[in-house]
Amino acid sequence: MLSCKQASRLVSQSLDRRLTWRERLSLRLHLAICDACRQFSRQLAGLRRALRHFAQQAENDETVRLSAEARERIRNALREHE
Repeated sequence: MLSCKQASRLVSQSLDRRLTWRERLSLRLHLAICDACRQFSRQLAGLRRALRHFAQQAENDETVRLSAEARERIRNALREHE
């Protein structure tokens, strides 16, 4: 059985990659019995939905644009960390 720490790590990782069938099964079993981890999973999914919604709104809003100077500063900062 997974610990809560392991389960929360898998919940988080599931947002970025497909879990293996063993990981999915272990996580489902843990979430079936652990209210706290089930709540954490719901909250993380809600945050992801909210961020996607915000990102879609920002793409369509002409007032939410970076200046050319800001884009260049970000581009340079990313190059420095490569």
